[in-house]
Amino acid sequence: MNSELIWVVCLLGFAVFFFATGKIRMDAVALLVIVAFVLSGTLTLNEALSGFSDPNVILIAALFIIGDGLVRTGVATALGAWLVKMAGSSETKMLVLLMLTVAGLGAFMSSTGVVAIFIPVVLSVSGRMQIPPGRLMMPLAFAGLISGMMTLVATPPNLVINSELLREGLQGFQFFSVTPIGLAVLVLGIFYMLLVRFAFRGESDHGTKERWKRRTFRDLIKDYRLSGRARRLAIRPGSPLMGRRLDDLKLREHYGANIIGVERWRKFRRVIVNVNGVTELRDRDVLLIDMSASDVDLRQFCAEQMLEPMILRGEYFSDQAQDVGMAEVSLLPESELAAKSVREIGFRSRYGLNVVGLRRGGEAMEGNILDEPVQLGDILLVVGDWKLIRILGQKKRDFLVLNLPVEESVASPAHSQAPHAIFCLALMVAMMLTDEIPNTIAALIACLLMGKFRCIDAQSAYKAIHWPSIILIVGMMPFALALQKTGGVDLIVKGLMEVGGGYGPYIMLVCLFVMCAAIGLFISNTATAVLMAPIALAAAKSMGVSPYPFAMIVAMAASAAFMTPVSSPVNTLVLGPGNYQFSDFVKIGVPFTLLVMVVCVVLVPVLFPF
Repeated sequence: MNSELIWVVCLLGFAVFFFATGKIRMDAVALLVIVAFVLSGTLTLNEALSGFSDPNVILIAALFIIGDGLVRTGVATALGAWLVKMAGSSETKMLVLLMLTVAGLGAFMSSTGVVAIFIPVVLSVSGRMQIPPGRLMMPLAFAGLISGMMTLVATPPNLVINSELLREGLQGFQFFSVTPIGLAVLVLGIFYMLLVRFAFRGESDHGTKERWKRRTFRDLIKDYRLSGRARRLAIRPGSPLMGRRLDDLKLREHYGANIIGVERWRKFRRVIVNVNGVTELRDRDVLLIDMSASDVDLRQFCAEQMLEPMILRGEYFSDQAQDVGMAEVSLLPESELAAKSVREIGFRSRYGLNVVGLRRGGEAMEGNILDEPVQLGDILLVVGDWKLIRILGQKKRDFLVLNLPVEESVASPAHSQAPHAIFCLALMVAMMLTDEIPNTIAALIACLLMGKFRCIDAQSAYKAIHWPSIILIVGMMPFALALQKTGGVDLIVKGLMEVGGGYGPYIMLVCLFVMCAAIGLFISNTATAVLMAPIALAAAKSMGVSPYPFAMIVAMAASAAFMTPVSSPVNTLVLGPGNYQFSDFVKIGVPFTLLVMVVCVVLVPVLFPF
């Protein structure tokens, strides 16, 4: 072992130590590694910084942006709602459904891409089910890794192994050759995660409790006695409301009916339109109305205005939480609006929001509050567009936004662009499946289209990228080059042949798997496959057995990167959102890797005899 190799091993130990202890941020450790390689002369500046030009880094950044686009347009939230609906209140069903879905999608596209797309979905689901995200993030990552075992094109290591077989003049694997093994590992992974999910660190108890202290729509509806006041009425042909402005109708004065939103047809679908005093009503509009006057005959009102009652799901428009916001506000002491009534303030005309409740002295006032003078200490409940609520909170000239409910976190600022976001995602997947366009370019095209369709904006795109994860990946990439330059990889591979070569093919499979898993701790699984594929075939030839089980074991081991958060970009992606420590992956990943090894060593020779 030469001095340069000793230095690289020591530096690797330094990085792993600080990753494990958490005393220094992981991205800071990665940058220190780059600096150390250059100052020591182990790598040139270009070699140490080569990770910044790696296409996978750009791909990961682009996928963060695409994932944010799915959140901003409500697609991720809708998918989360579908998962919750399918699983009900069962965390077990949710975990199983999530892993099956991710493994299925990852069988035909980049596992990194699938995991990046599902991260906002898991965050949404965990919020709805009130469980720490860490309980679902690691199953998400493991399912992404297992997806690499599902088809021949699911991950680059499979293609590397297949190319090595063809280069040696052998017949390659079929598209679904790896699928039986992948299915077995997936079933094993689901049962394993069901058993160990409560050991995930996830969030601290304190953090979880603080999060769930935020109030919900249901809490506000109860506190302000809004139950039974919401109506959803469609405008019938010939209605006297059509073509008239809201201020001219005076529905609130005559009927106690306050229109807080309108569902309107646009491009073959309904969208919710925010309203103000000059909004004109149209044919086929569906009115979202707050009926504050309990003595009004709804049938008579609908008959006079030619309105048709429609089904309303959820108490007081809670099912419309992505579009219709709700918040408590209070008058600032220095405001000139003190002692003026809501009508005198012209709240809807001035702020675009509707006041539907008022609390004074901790008690909600009933009846007509339009003409009640607003006093200091009063709390108003406003309803309207989330964007306008945020603007009201940012101005801080007259009112202070006191409490944004939990539903604010799933509001979609670009909800109307959801079909375009789905189109961009489908186009990206299609381009990735064709292999005609590089994955990175496919992702960049999807990002540009999302910007074109206003699914994202520049500010949200840059904020969506999890930069610590990017820096961590970039900082660890030079280790692969350093180990190759100093002869470390060659030294390890020679030892493998000496240890397992004389004990039969099963022991050699175990040795190959262990070696692949060990090398994969520090370099990418693709690089691991490149290094180990010729060794596996040479070992099979020297032992006089079929090369296929040896090649397959390397492919499976390359995907079994479960043991550390830096062994695969998939693990790195969930590290922050799941609030994991380095040790969490070690505790959960090492036993599972051993189980996967047993399954592969037993099953591979059955499918591919020696």
